[in-house]
Amino acid sequence: MRIHVSFTPFEPVDAQLAVVIDVLRATSTITQALASGYERVLCCTDIEDAQALAAEHSPAMLGGERKCSPIPGFDFGNSPREYVGEPGAPTLVLSTTNGTRLLVTAAAHAERVLVASLLNLEALIEAVRADGADELDILCAGSRGELCLDDAYVAGRIAEQLDGNHTDSATAAIRLARSFASAEDGLRVSQSARNIVAAGLEEDIAFCARESVLPVVPRLIGPVDAGVEVALK
Repeated sequence: MRIHVSFTPFEPVDAQLAVVIDVLRATSTITQALASGYERVLCCTDIEDAQALAAEHSPAMLGGERKCSPIPGFDFGNSPREYVGEPGAPTLVLSTTNGTRLLVTAAAHAERVLVASLLNLEALIEAVRADGADELDILCAGSRGELCLDDAYVAGRIAEQLDGNHTDSATAAIRLARSFASAEDGLRVSQSARNIVAAGLEEDIAFCARESVLPVVPRLIGPVDAGVEVALK
């Protein structure tokens, strides 16, 4: 397997299999929501598209954020802690600043797309191995088009556990991940973490840093109207 890491959303590589990471917080939220019992998460770019999707696919809950703050009129923000417990509807419609945008982009560049976080790290690694793809692109959401250390850390953790031909970007991610004593250290050093702290959501960092606590692997099912569907099927 050829293993490559795209550190920003502007450099996705066409591949058989892609793994999408926005650990703080969209992919952690998606993983938690599906583990809690939501049947699917519809991810989209724009707030208006999210509202239209929720109306079209009612009953649905609306979740999302802009600049770490919940979107006015939505049921939830983008904190994975909000999605622990019984779902309020079968469908969650989610729109975030970076992560859901990357999922929409990934749909155009990979035959199959998996959603990664630290919460489902072990299950994700097993799913990648079982897929048998010849090439894997690990996609980092970044922030404002720039590299984010938190996503790069998780990319390195994934790449490190997979045998194959690591590109220089994958090797760089592995070395970066090894430089941190713990997962929480790897997340807290990032600008994403500083933004979350500034927004009064510091507890989300420790929550997202928990490793392999959810035995689920969200995967892209396909396009739905203006968004894409993610589920456990």
